[in-house]
Amino acid sequence: MVEKRNDPVVVIGLGRFGSSLALELTRRGTEVLAIDHRPKIVQALAGHITHLATADATDLDALQQLGVPDFYRAVVAIGDLEASILSASLLVELEIDDIWAKAVSQQHRRILSRVGVHHVVLPEFDMGERVAHLVSGRLLDYMEVDENFALIKTHPPKEYVGTPLGESGLRRKYGVTVVAVKKEGEAFTYATAETELSYGDIILVSGRTDQIERFSELS
Repeated sequence: MVEKRNDPVVVIGLGRFGSSLALELTRRGTEVLAIDHRPKIVQALAGHITHLATADATDLDALQQLGVPDFYRAVVAIGDLEASILSASLLVELEIDDIWAKAVSQQHRRILSRVGVHHVVLPEFDMGERVAHLVSGRLLDYMEVDENFALIKTHPPKEYVGTPLGESGLRRKYGVTVVAVKKEGEAFTYATAETELSYGDIILVSGRTDQIERFSELS
């Protein structure tokens, strides 16, 4: 099956994370089937999400009756550990091609990965990590784009101001790449070997997480 950005998505569990996700997907034009076992929660979202269903997502028959096996992508947003794992394992059994799940702990993450979930996120942990980088005051933004790869927005360290990037030795010393530069009052442009950084610039820098950490100490 060919993946499409706007393929319908099943969202199981409509707590704060699940409902926010379902509403944002709907706003972006993605068809959503949102499932929760609590009638009041489902009723509160009526008219805001494409399709809603009150059902027990740990029941294989219920998932089949709702047509879940026909979906390409599904998200398990249940906070309860046992229900989350059971629901995720049923999605694996139904051979859903792209399964996402929310974990509430590192142990929960490991279990979900073992049962066959393709992508596991820890919203509170990941947000805490991001905010910690920002609170430190060195970075303007931080995004981990893979398990060991990050992209940051920051100001250039003073030792690299006024020297063309190709001559700075930045990549050789820290292993990071300046991807783009934003001059004051201008839009971001791609950085080249000839790009010279100035005080007040904003730069986007990519690299392995440990390399980014070392580089950020300069900012």
